[in-house]
Amino acid sequence: MLRPPTGGAGHGTAPTGDRLVSIGMVLNQLRDEFPEVTISKIRFLEAEGLVEPRRTPSGYRKFSPEDVERLAQVLRMQRDHYLPLKVIREHLDAVARGERLPLPAQVSQRELLGSTWDAEPELPTAPRIGRAELLAATEAADSELAEWESYGLIAPMAEGGYDSETVTVAKLVAELGRFGLEPRHLRAVKAAADREAGLVEQVVAPLRRHRNPQTRAHAEAATKELATLCVRLHAALVQTALGVRLT
Repeated sequence: MLRPPTGGAGHGTAPTGDRLVSIGMVLNQLRDEFPEVTISKIRFLEAEGLVEPRRTPSGYRKFSPEDVERLAQVLRMQRDHYLPLKVIREHLDAVARGERLPLPAQVSQRELLGSTWDAEPELPTAPRIGRAELLAATEAADSELAEWESYGLIAPMAEGGYDSETVTVAKLVAELGRFGLEPRHLRAVKAAADREAGLVEQVVAPLRRHRNPQTRAHAEAATKELATLCVRLHAALVQTALGVRLT
């Protein structure tokens, strides 16, 4: 159960200052029920529009009891029903407007992970495509594909064939090649991606080893969210370094 915040009077449309708490206090209130929650997770949910804390003149977040309860509802719907954040947001917003709606149908873990990924739609993963289909999809020559593989940019699956993520990588490598960027030029990009993946693995490793089976089950969801944040950060850093606005 959530630990209630201390102090303050009754609820209202504009709660008094002594009922507003910092993000650290929110974390303490949530951790009894959600031991895997972090400050980064709360900030991520804010960025996704799940909660809108107030801000002090100096920019610090301040959460009302309603904000804390809304966060708890979001975390429960993720944990117990595997609902995507978009579905959770729409459901809670409708309830806040006074609409009486049944809880959305449970979705698969795969749909949950895909819901936080800000990228082009995935290609079908079954059946996996073969080498000839990959060459056709990327309009590349067999020698080019072999070079991409030699630099570790793509690799076939252990049982053969290529999955949708590999197809996406291959298409991007092919597009960059049209600007004169060869696989050898992309080694730095691959190395940076490997380092970022290692960083994410360090963060989620404790979740995968957690005694709570629900926490372990959500390690993959946390991995996806962290990957999304890394991708956004990487894009923002490239944009800042180039001094251009990316679309």
